[in-house]
Amino acid sequence: MNVVSATGLAVIDVTRDIRDILRMGARTLRFVVRGRKDRRMIVEQMHQIGNKSVFFITVTMGFIGMILVFQSALQALRIVPDLSLLGATYGEILIRDLGASIGAMMLATRVGAGIAAEIGSMVVTEQVDALRMCSADPVEYLVVPRFLASMVMTFCLLVWACVVAYLSGMVTAYVVFDVNFLTFANFMLVDAGDVIVGLTKCLAYGAAIPIVSAQRGLATFGGSEGVGWATTSAVVSSSLAVIVLQFFISAVGYLVFPG
Repeated sequence: MNVVSATGLAVIDVTRDIRDILRMGARTLRFVVRGRKDRRMIVEQMHQIGNKSVFFITVTMGFIGMILVFQSALQALRIVPDLSLLGATYGEILIRDLGASIGAMMLATRVGAGIAAEIGSMVVTEQVDALRMCSADPVEYLVVPRFLASMVMTFCLLVWACVVAYLSGMVTAYVVFDVNFLTFANFMLVDAGDVIVGLTKCLAYGAAIPIVSAQRGLATFGGSEGVGWATTSAVVSSSLAVIVLQFFISAVGYLVFPG
């Protein structure tokens, strides 16, 4: 009975969180269309989200690209002794699925945690209450700039992540398996559908991470312990949002562009 009760409470909590996130997304989109945009704050957030994440995403995706190509080549050599299509296959998977999704998981840890911690700190220090007293909506003032900045910079970062992962994989294939650069740089399997699906994921992740993280930040309660809860919850929820979006976008993509 206790297990059933705990499961029911967990389902209720998840349902409530999803409802709150959807409401946050709807309010954010409404203010994006009709609200005021603080260009200075948007530029500042673009710097925080984009410029300060370049090194992190470059190093991470570089190593991930090397690992993916190394393991893929080892498995391929067990079946066929020819690696001439290694680059073509890797490029298709990277552009359509792995590049944006893995990169977004990395950004969820940095960007999501940063947004939740910053907004959560403002909540516990009553700065958000001060905004409301000044007739300023926290969503319009705090969430919209981060949302717009994330849409632009996450898109750019994930495209850059795919480039880095592909180049590092190319170098790995040449150094370890003696695959020529021109042979590896083969995009014969990549079509317009793969590019559209990959870019759609970049946009979707760029929208989901700030909305989920901001909702967690505004839901902060208590003191420093509440900020810690909001930060952890933002990372977990943002990562889960990336996985769920990856599944649905991939499913729709394979129906529309079976390739």
